[in-house]
Amino acid sequence: MAAELIRIASDLHYGDRSTRVLRLTQLRPLAEGVGLLVLNGDVLDTRRGPAPDFTAACRAEVTDFFARLGPPVRFLTGNHDPDFAAEHALDLAGGRVFVTHGDLVFDEIVPWALDASRIRRLVLERLGPQPRPGALEEQLAGLRAIAATLPQRHQSERNRWKYLFGLAVDTAWPPWRASRIFRAWWVHPDRIRALARRHRPAAQFALVGHTHWPGIWRSAPGPVVINTGSFCRPMGGLVADLAAGSLTVRRVRLVRGEFRPDRVVARFALRD
Repeated sequence: MAAELIRIASDLHYGDRSTRVLRLTQLRPLAEGVGLLVLNGDVLDTRRGPAPDFTAACRAEVTDFFARLGPPVRFLTGNHDPDFAAEHALDLAGGRVFVTHGDLVFDEIVPWALDASRIRRLVLERLGPQPRPGALEEQLAGLRAIAATLPQRHQSERNRWKYLFGLAVDTAWPPWRASRIFRAWWVHPDRIRALARRHRPAAQFALVGHTHWPGIWRSAPGPVVINTGSFCRPMGGLVADLAAGSLTVRRVRLVRGEFRPDRVVARFALRD
């Protein structure tokens, strides 16, 4: 039944040239039969940037579309949309499913970013080293306050060639910076698991996004970590469906211009 189904996705990045979401109407099939849709951060980029009118238009379009979509939508913040919602994390199924964007485990927020060193200083000054003191909600609120001060870089560029140049400068040049991306992909699941063990010890599953690397990591002790990836090229994403005591992970597929939940990647039973 629709009221029993909660669907979780992340990292739409609407308005960014890297996303495959060119029109929000492409997302309608993901809401079919859903009682609650959870969007786990980076729905769009709300930070100040070189094209404020474009940013404002994207924000208005996203707000209007999801208000009219049908099922209720809960937005969680990400590093690109730190002021778009009031919630930074969500506990579902009586605390057995923990959902947050996943950037808190990096002192640099985005370790491969051009300004990673400066961000690291800001984070450490405000939040302290890891494991960080204080409640998780306080840490996430502090991180979002920092993210809100960081400007958009290539994300708002509308010219294709300028965008590609900016993307290369921000994330891929010099070539050794690629190693930071690979390292972030490697350490992220274990860091999320450790975060959940500290702050959500009852959680059986931790759902995140942020790194755009979709996958499932099973390791004890601690929760199963599920990264729902993104709607960006080249790796795509997943949705996690929570219903009737089970958690089902499906691949998202673009079919005739619409995003649809496709084949089952994994299915888990929730323990009592």
